[in-house]
Amino acid sequence: MLEFLFKIAIKHKRIIKYIISGTTAFSVDILFIYVLTEWFYVWYLLSAVLAFTVAFFVSFYLQKFWTFRDNDRKKIYKQMGLYLIIGLLNLVINTGFMYLLVDVFGIWYLFAQVIMCGSIGLYSFLIYNFLIFNNKKCQEMEK
Repeated sequence: MLEFLFKIAIKHKRIIKYIISGTTAFSVDILFIYVLTEWFYVWYLLSAVLAFTVAFFVSFYLQKFWTFRDNDRKKIYKQMGLYLIIGLLNLVINTGFMYLLVDVFGIWYLFAQVIMCGSIGLYSFLIYNFLIFNNKKCQEMEK
């Protein structure tokens, strides 16, 4: 059974790395939003924006160099630009839906952030994998 699980993990290691990277960035995001809102009394939407910004950089570097094994530094500015565009779009989506979930539906702000991070993470994987960090050499090596 353990050997079977190991084979599945090896076959899907990019997705597993993405989940670990995303969980790390998510942890940074949640920690910052909590600390800013609860300890420093920053408005939850501003906290969400600031936390999202810090988590963006954590996520970019983990995704580029670890998850997608893209060590090409020549493309880093172009990739970061594309990643930033996606990140800003995600920030707008995150902020809008955070407002909707918290102020309209009355959901606790941290739970709303969990919902949003999970939703954004799902479609972002496809964008990162096929558009931004599309490194065919690494994809061939992983097969």
